[in-house]
Amino acid sequence: MAARDAARRAGPARQRPDPAGKHYEEEEEEDALPDSDALPDSDDEVDLDKPRPIQIVLAHEDDHNFELDEEALEKILLQEHIKDLNIVVVSVAGAFRKGKSFLLDFMLRYMYNRTSPCWIGGNTEPLTGFTWRGGCERETTGIQIWSEVFVIDKPNGTKVAVLLMDTQGAFDSQSTIKDCATVFALSTMTSSVQVYNLSQNIQEDDLQHLQLFTEYGRLAMEEIYQKPFQTLMFLIRDWSYPYEHAYGLEGGKKFLEKRLQVKQNQHEELQNVRKHIHSCFSNLGCFLLPHPGLKVATNPNFDGRLNDIDEDFKKELRNLVPLLLAPENLVEKEISGSKVTCRDLVEYFKAYIKIYQGEELPHPKSMLQATAEANNLAAVAGAKDLYSKGMEQVCGGDKPYIAPSDLERKHQDFRESAVRQFRSVKKMGGEEFCRRYQEQLEVEIDEIYANFVKHNDGKNIFYAARTPATLFAVMFAMYITSGLTGFLGMNSIATLCNLVLGMALISFCTWAYVKYSGEFREVGTAIDQIAEAIWEQVFSKLFEVLRRRTIRRALTSVPRQRLSSNNNKKKN
Repeated sequence: MAARDAARRAGPARQRPDPAGKHYEEEEEEDALPDSDALPDSDDEVDLDKPRPIQIVLAHEDDHNFELDEEALEKILLQEHIKDLNIVVVSVAGAFRKGKSFLLDFMLRYMYNRTSPCWIGGNTEPLTGFTWRGGCERETTGIQIWSEVFVIDKPNGTKVAVLLMDTQGAFDSQSTIKDCATVFALSTMTSSVQVYNLSQNIQEDDLQHLQLFTEYGRLAMEEIYQKPFQTLMFLIRDWSYPYEHAYGLEGGKKFLEKRLQVKQNQHEELQNVRKHIHSCFSNLGCFLLPHPGLKVATNPNFDGRLNDIDEDFKKELRNLVPLLLAPENLVEKEISGSKVTCRDLVEYFKAYIKIYQGEELPHPKSMLQATAEANNLAAVAGAKDLYSKGMEQVCGGDKPYIAPSDLERKHQDFRESAVRQFRSVKKMGGEEFCRRYQEQLEVEIDEIYANFVKHNDGKNIFYAARTPATLFAVMFAMYITSGLTGFLGMNSIATLCNLVLGMALISFCTWAYVKYSGEFREVGTAIDQIAEAIWEQVFSKLFEVLRRRTIRRALTSVPRQRLSSNNNKKKN
């Protein structure tokens, strides 16, 4: 697929390890990004003979949507020798430009050389595998997996398939909160071990984002069996306080317990965040990793050689990677209490991506946007309440009927007052953002006004009597017409008039029963609508014609009376 080429671009030729521990040179590919909307190319297939990162979830920046490359995923996970094996999925997620792909490449070195005590590599060997580089711009988009699935024998004699997953970094300048939540949620839902990659410390906003992302994932899962997710490993990079908590797993465990401790004197919001995280994951861990050194951070030509990395970092890395990937530590993927095979994972990916492509889930928002929405909605509710109370004083409850023109004038006055109150409230979000809520307020006020109009019309005795009066008028007209046409021998017309007369009588009796019993309200509404249509289209127009003729005759008779009176005076 042409869209998949974006995940495979590379700069200078790099070496890739193969399962036998050998290396081969990867040809230099074009650096230009293809159009994300390009159609799939049937000749572009996943070549499993050359292990490399394959993008399975494509990120479309134009509409901020995600697409699953089913063909690539099936090509990797539905191989005959692994499709029925239970799968272990290790994923790394977190903010962008924090070294996730860099870490995964050391995991690849371990997987290819796990039987060797020197699996970490030679001092002058460049780091290859998932594409990575220094700098401040993002590298990975969507979700990538390594094209080779490793088959590992566990100590209990069972074979499992191990899959390594790299994810798009969160909070870059091109991703919305929904984008970040979708990628994090998808990787957490499909992984057995989620490594949450953080820098220097666990801050409160890190926990709040974790709460948001995991809740977004939990919403997409139809059935929640106990705790919905498995293992979460907090990986604190560039840890600068080894004198408080030592590097590694034990220091991280003590640090995490302190950070996630729920205290009685804590604010309810802080307690809820910590309770939520504990309720989502079956196992929580933390590893404190030192800074890799200034050469790694500042040298633009750094290519991952161990010579340029500090000894403390390499020492802790030798402890971290086996902790996640050693055969005795592998965590098999489970969903709803059942182990997941490679074949199953393909179907789960398809199901989850469809959910996130649809509109069933609420869209996660930034804290500012969520606060601004709540702020504006509160202002709308207050303004609507002011309008409703004013209108209630005019025509609500047991207030007498008011002329429609007076009611509309009051409506305009209260509407302007409500809009003025809305504008006077201090709101977040800016003028353009608030204008949308003002328009929403005006629409809702007009809907409320329509209900008040109906309520007021119900108090008008003549309006209430319109339906029976119309039906009586129809029956009377049909009775007279039937009699005249029958007298003149037009029996067919007389029969038709009698039929209409009977229908009007049945409608009147039905309407009376509905009003008395309150049953079959839909039938009563339909009769009211038909009667109103007859009234508006026939009787009201007929009365208007009669009124005009009466006025015209009255006006023409006045000059005649004056002329006759003048003639009488002249004769006298």
